[in-house]
Amino acid sequence: MLSAQLDTYLAEIDLAATPEQKQQLLDFVAMLAKWNKAYNLTSVRDPEQMLIRHIMDSLAASKHLVGERFIDVGTGPGLPGIPLAIMNPDKTFVLLDSLGKRIRFQKQVQFELGINNISSVESRVEAYQPEELFDGVLSRAFASIQDMLHWCHHLPKESGCFYALKGQLSDEEMAHLPHGFAVTDVFQLHVPRLDEQRHLLRVVKNSAV
Repeated sequence: MLSAQLDTYLAEIDLAATPEQKQQLLDFVAMLAKWNKAYNLTSVRDPEQMLIRHIMDSLAASKHLVGERFIDVGTGPGLPGIPLAIMNPDKTFVLLDSLGKRIRFQKQVQFELGINNISSVESRVEAYQPEELFDGVLSRAFASIQDMLHWCHHLPKESGCFYALKGQLSDEEMAHLPHGFAVTDVFQLHVPRLDEQRHLLRVVKNSAV
């Protein structure tokens, strides 16, 4: 049963959740599985695998987020932004994606699950000019950190930072950060039942170090 698995996984990463938050996470998985049949939002088909590869993979970064205002760039169906928003009601998340079907799904999730701290924006990242900058720029969509910093450099506040969710780390990639940026933290993440490496990199503009 997914509910019991969720309880086990949350305990394993030491994340406390209210009954309402747990239900929202489970309902999000159910909506993702349902919409996926028609809209092909993710290559993961099985709800049990969605719970691991999408929900827990997103939530593993939760305790490392500092600040109140975040943007999830290339969010797809809302990952990691929606699970993080559910578990961090004190923070706000802008979900940015260029595909309309993904934005429609996110808005339906927001409506059906009553998630009040997300807003969805359909735009290419380089064209998006927010009225207010962000404490944190999140993404697990970019192939390289270089790409993320190139496309998203205009989004964080002076004191803000980038959070890059990565699998296995590449020494070459780490050695070739664009000029003016520095990695301040590398967190090794634990995702229950996932036998693959997961890391979270925290990157700042050098003036903010």
